[in-house]
Amino acid sequence: MRLTAWVRGRVQGVGFRWWTRSRALELGLVGSASNLADGRVEVIAEGGRDECERLLAALRSGETPGWVDTVVDRWSPAKGGLNSFVER
Repeated sequence: MRLTAWVRGRVQGVGFRWWTRSRALELGLVGSASNLADGRVEVIAEGGRDECERLLAALRSGETPGWVDTVVDRWSPAKGGLNSFVER
């Protein structure tokens, strides 16, 4: 599965992408966490549905660096071609 999540709040400049990468790697996911020009972070993760759901729950947990106001998620089939989880 592919999870795409857009995270709004105070999520830039606070270690949020690094934290997300760490959680994703712990879950065996590949993808990326990228800052967007409007202040959101876009998270793309591919792997098993359960692992992606666990990452989404972590993004919404209140235990992230900074703070999260909203997480909007979209699910789609995995596209493949990803080797690791990176910060962009």
